[in-house]
Amino acid sequence: MTTTISPTGIERLYDDTQILVSRTDKDGYITYCNEYFRDITGYEDRSLLGQPHNCLRHPEMPRSIFKLLWDDLEAQTDAFAYMLNMASNGDHFWAFTHITPSKDETGEVVGYEASRRVPNRTTLREVIEPLYKELHDIESRFDDEEEGLKAGNDHLASLLNEKSTSYRRFVLSL
Repeated sequence: MTTTISPTGIERLYDDTQILVSRTDKDGYITYCNEYFRDITGYEDRSLLGQPHNCLRHPEMPRSIFKLLWDDLEAQTDAFAYMLNMASNGDHFWAFTHITPSKDETGEVVGYEASRRVPNRTTLREVIEPLYKELHDIESRFDDEEEGLKAGNDHLASLLNEKSTSYRRFVLSL
């Protein structure tokens, strides 16, 4: 999957009874995905397996949200987020995502499992989309990606601090 895919601006919707599931190894390479996940992404098993999960990353998804996710996962806790993903043809889809570290019998993290559900459309429209656009715009102002990430992360931390909450509690309260 070395082809560059451009966003089409077309959203793919899925049924609220569907749970999109994928698993990765500890480095984020896809080891499993269910039929619903393959259907919404437009990929076949053979083209997804072994690929880095970020091959589905939409370019307008704020990197500061990924940093929060990885902070939680590195602390070996579940992570929750609204995610904007991109399908094989550039269409996009939203998901409320729950990521869980998978551990072996010794307690060592060996991978991650992500379950995605249809997000509430009102929450997306009124809260998540404006917030993510704001974060993405802040991050995009910087030529240096690390500076942009820091600026987006600082802005998000400030917003959450004003609400006396964490991102996890914030998204779970929506």
